[in-house]
Amino acid sequence: MGYDETGRFAPAETASGVPAAVLENVFDDPSHGEPGRDRIAVHVIWEILLLAALVAAAWLLWREDSDALRGGALKTLLVDVVGLGLLALAAGLSLRAAAVNLAIGPVALAAALHFAEQGDRGVREALLPALGIAALGGLALGLVVVVLHVPGWAASLAGAAGVIVYIERRTAPVAVQGGHDPRSTALYLFVGFAAVAVLGGLFGAIKPVRRLVGRFRPVGDPARRRGAAAATVTALALTGSTVLALLGGVLIAANSTVPVVPSSGLDWSLLAVGAALLAGTSAYGRRGGIFGTLFAVALVEVFLTWAAARGWTVNRWAVGGATVGVGLLATRLVETLGRPRPAGPPAVEVGPPGDGSISSGWAMTPRPEPTDTWPSVLPVRTNDTGVETWDTPRWETGQRWEPEDR
Repeated sequence: MGYDETGRFAPAETASGVPAAVLENVFDDPSHGEPGRDRIAVHVIWEILLLAALVAAAWLLWREDSDALRGGALKTLLVDVVGLGLLALAAGLSLRAAAVNLAIGPVALAAALHFAEQGDRGVREALLPALGIAALGGLALGLVVVVLHVPGWAASLAGAAGVIVYIERRTAPVAVQGGHDPRSTALYLFVGFAAVAVLGGLFGAIKPVRRLVGRFRPVGDPARRRGAAAATVTALALTGSTVLALLGGVLIAANSTVPVVPSSGLDWSLLAVGAALLAGTSAYGRRGGIFGTLFAVALVEVFLTWAAARGWTVNRWAVGGATVGVGLLATRLVETLGRPRPAGPPAVEVGPPGDGSISSGWAMTPRPEPTDTWPSVLPVRTNDTGVETWDTPRWETGQRWEPEDR
């Protein structure tokens, strides 16, 4: 026969109907997803636009107040970039893991209040206990998200409420105690933040890393669990984002010249998530750029400094809402233009009528074309001699056979 039983020797297939060996090489999620690999060109183009906007904003600031880009004012600006950048990294990490952490703003504000109260004891003494509490709180948040398999925004919003209760125990602004001044190491802090942001983006562009970090991203029913690897990575991402938020809050408090005012802190969450989205990180998870976080955070801080130089009163809620709005546009572009190219129609082999391919990939052996004249196995008679063909000498190999008389 020209074919075998359906599927007897066919390679294993996944839910998408494509062999697993093929999926491993061409799918970003080997078990589901679209054929092809994520395209990075859209992130490059978006980051070029961000860089152009940053240069334009810096030029406007230079024209308005050139002193803001030199000396002590520049150091203050760099530390502000690092402080907001740590919050944006926290938001971007949780966004990449498809479990956005909305508690980063309240955590940062709580850390700022704690450092303002305990800073006179020394940076190490004030920071180490807070780091332990933040790590345990982030781990608890991650376990809630992955064990119950619930959306990160909902669980983190509940966690934010608990942190806000801690913040509201203070009814008056708290002046920063201690003499730690991060402006003395502003350049080193900025270089360190830039290195972490860019290297994180580069690692996130590697296919296995991007797959692993973004496995919590739903591909079908969002309530279906995505496996132990996805749960582990998501829990670690939420833990890391909480710790980054704490470090950002401490740096913002140390760089401030005014007392820390108790509030909900959700405006910082909005601004951080907006900066991460503006950087090109997808709101759906997994996809993100390389230099986007660095450019987006610097753009936001330069704009705030320029607005202050012009005497404008700019609310963080307004800036955060604007960045989220533009960031959602970036998400749509990333998801539309960054997804794999659509595969063309499958090639169909042209065969004789009635002989199509069967589901296992085996094809029936084509039948020979019908002919009008079959080749004769008998000698062609050229003349009429009256002698039968079977009696001609050329068919004799020995003595002629005669039937026996019975």
